[in-house]
Amino acid sequence: MRDVLADLVGWWEAGETVGMGTVVATWRSAPRPAGASMLVGPDGTAVGSVSGGCVEGAVYEEAKDVVAQGTPTLERYGVSDDDAFAVGLTCGGILDVYVEPISRETFPELGEVAESVAAHEPVATVTVVRGPEDRLGHRLVVWEDRTSGTLGSRRLDDAVTDDARGMLAAGRTATMTYGHDGERRGDELTLFVSSFAPPARMVVFGAIDFAAAVARVGAFLGYRVTVCDARPVFATARRFPDAHEVVVEWPHSYLQAEVDAGRIDARTVLCVLTHDPKFDVPLLEVALDLDVAYVGAMGSRRTHDERLERLREAGLTDDQLAKLSSPIGLDLGARTPEETAISIAAEIIAGRWGGSGERLTGASGPIHASADR
Repeated sequence: MRDVLADLVGWWEAGETVGMGTVVATWRSAPRPAGASMLVGPDGTAVGSVSGGCVEGAVYEEAKDVVAQGTPTLERYGVSDDDAFAVGLTCGGILDVYVEPISRETFPELGEVAESVAAHEPVATVTVVRGPEDRLGHRLVVWEDRTSGTLGSRRLDDAVTDDARGMLAAGRTATMTYGHDGERRGDELTLFVSSFAPPARMVVFGAIDFAAAVARVGAFLGYRVTVCDARPVFATARRFPDAHEVVVEWPHSYLQAEVDAGRIDARTVLCVLTHDPKFDVPLLEVALDLDVAYVGAMGSRRTHDERLERLREAGLTDDQLAKLSSPIGLDLGARTPEETAISIAAEIIAGRWGGSGERLTGASGPIHASADR
């Protein structure tokens, strides 16, 4: 919903009712992840996508119907020999799409949710997408310190609040099943938890031309990007217009301070581009002891070997060194800062989703491996 939130809130504030289809579950090579949403506005405008074009026509008609009738539905779309090109997924995947009417009456907390998303305050929405008619569409909004709404039972609300906060902390969006009164082994109710966690962080160390390109690509991918360097003449906002912040500080001191403040988590990616031992060795001593998504360091193979030797002398173990991606990036034959930034981003994406980095041409198996159940 994040991608269509501005349009949704605009219609909501105007008192209009909008049809919204949301991907709540996927199987095999589904083209869009859980949480992808499509709107059908009161004027018939379509905003967003649930499948990259495969089933948008069917979801569009369903969204108009739920607005007219006021009753949400859960639809499954997959390959059908008869109508694969009409309402099926030609890629071979399967999508469950929950289609509902959104208005001030059905989603009174939407304004608060939008404010939290804009302020980078973690918030999750939990919706009953399958269950008896008197529960279908009930919604609970969960923040770290409060809740709003109800799923129809106090015990269910309490159980879901605990689980949703755990999913929110991990940035997970997925379905869960419960019994009518919150029994975790029950399956009478299917709930969709949509987590709006703050953007993951990318911290780029080293105020060089390559860092400017990496910051640009990182921001494009949705990371909150920080560039850090101890040299004030190079670490300036003017040189890094795509970074959300530029910090003048010794890299290892800055990283440790961010860790101590709780601003580094398992989604964080760290790109060490200094390739200067006085900066990167103390920095990597800190970085390789953390539970983060990615630590990459720039340099030639000779620089890499010398760096490993210094890190071993500093007491780092083989398990810690195994976390390091160095030389940084995938082998794309990159030469320019921009090409190198793409190779770094490709390695980060492959690590996030379990990709091999190989060409899809000639490969076998599902393209979106993480969507296979």
